[in-house]
Amino acid sequence: MLKIAIYGKGGIGKSTTAANLSAALSEAGLKVCQIGCDPKNDSTRLLLGHICKQTVLDTVRDKEEVLPEDIVHFGYRGIKCVEAGGPEPGVGCAGRGIIVALEKLRELDVIGEEDVLLYDVLGDVVCGGFAVPIREGYASDIYIVSSGELMSLYAANNIAKGIKRFAQRGNVRLGGIIGNGRNTPNEKQLLEEFAQRLHTRLIAFIPRDIVVNKAENNRQTVLQYAPESAQAQVYRDLSQAILHNEELSIPMPMSFEDLEKLVADYGH
Repeated sequence: MLKIAIYGKGGIGKSTTAANLSAALSEAGLKVCQIGCDPKNDSTRLLLGHICKQTVLDTVRDKEEVLPEDIVHFGYRGIKCVEAGGPEPGVGCAGRGIIVALEKLRELDVIGEEDVLLYDVLGDVVCGGFAVPIREGYASDIYIVSSGELMSLYAANNIAKGIKRFAQRGNVRLGGIIGNGRNTPNEKQLLEEFAQRLHTRLIAFIPRDIVVNKAENNRQTVLQYAPESAQAQVYRDLSQAILHNEELSIPMPMSFEDLEKLVADYGH
């Protein structure tokens, strides 16, 4: 089983990328399960066609006995969808919610028949809860979604620090940077050099395209909404690159000063 975790700064398009990647992997004939580790529980929205209302954490709170069918849902092309959920805003720790949710999934033994397990994880790994997928061995291949914007790269660099820490005592490795275009100056070239500095590679660059917004407005992945589009092929190419990726590495994070200079050099 291929165990993937997708990380990235909030709002960078991580969940959109994850859902389209899951759809592309399913198209390729693989059994896929996507687990959303975000208290907003919107990771699987494009696969289900709606916001998942039965998260693991809500179900654990509301029912004495939790059954697999209470927390496992099926979306586009039969993709298995799970949302960890989280506490009400301002109440409790979202990271702790991820720990409880993943422990419940393991206890119920609802995962195991899949070819690909994909975790969509909020933000960076400063919070211990958000680090659970890589710290506890749930995922081994980590991909970071980033644009060419400074704060997106800053978050990506922080995530690389976490991966390096856990890689030193486990099998977790960085598979690459997934560039999600925001039309910043020299963006692809900047991301290529940033990846190289981290001792990894830019495994894909996803150009900004209005078809992504149209698909999201229709609660669909691009592969479902516009299967013949160039953007759909970008996600298919990404899925194949990940499936055949043999260049996983332990990252070498940059200092913030070097990162600032790198962005400035490409910002003209």
